[in-house]
Amino acid sequence: MKHVGWQRSAALAACVAALALLIIAERADAAECTLERQGEGRVAAIVDGRSLRLEDGREIRLAGIERSEADRASGRTALAAIADGREVMLHGDDDAPDRYGRQSAFVFVAGSQHSVQSELLRRGAALASIDIADKNCAATLAEAERAARDAKLGIWARPSAIKNAESSGDILAAIGHFAVVEGKVLSVRQAGATTYLNFGRNWTRDFAATIPRRITPAFENASLGPKSLENKRIRVRGIVSSRGGPRIELLRVGQVEVLGGT
Repeated sequence: MKHVGWQRSAALAACVAALALLIIAERADAAECTLERQGEGRVAAIVDGRSLRLEDGREIRLAGIERSEADRASGRTALAAIADGREVMLHGDDDAPDRYGRQSAFVFVAGSQHSVQSELLRRGAALASIDIADKNCAATLAEAERAARDAKLGIWARPSAIKNAESSGDILAAIGHFAVVEGKVLSVRQAGATTYLNFGRNWTRDFAATIPRRITPAFENASLGPKSLENKRIRVRGIVSSRGGPRIELLRVGQVEVLGGT
């Protein structure tokens, strides 16, 4: 009887250990982002460099990254290599589809501790976006992109991956697309409800980053007040528009990175 009791105890301990490992594994999958589990599925097709379709028909938009317009094909190839045909888990704030019927989520291949987004960024196959409020997610994506940029992998092998703020024509060519622009802020000017970070002397032609008045307190609280950026070299990212010269509107603190040097 003692032998039977020992066997039962051992079996119970093994079950408890297996359950613990399962819980740890599930938590590890979401370690990068403390977001709710939003389901799972198997990837049936790669739509483009930041979208995939599951076997149940759902189209998933990878949150937190942007495609590089110069590397559409390679981005799609990289995503296929990571996720095509794989079982994946979805994490996010909301599983409601957007107006195009796509669900935005962080995607984890089963058994991986890193999101598909992080893997793409580490390979230089995507750009870190600006639409992520979760600080853990944003920090992880920024670090993954930085590693690829430092190693000049993928899109970062091209000097044109970061646009020069002095080359307005080059930036204008990216209108409607996500871009990363780097340069020195020559002046800061307030006009109505908008603050302009001017990277050139000609305000109607040269590149500028704009900060709406309602967003300014967030920059001040992050020690990135507009006036403090004057005469600093910074890197900004966002969708390029044109209002006279090329513009990028700054709506999140994460769109600005202060660089060394003047």
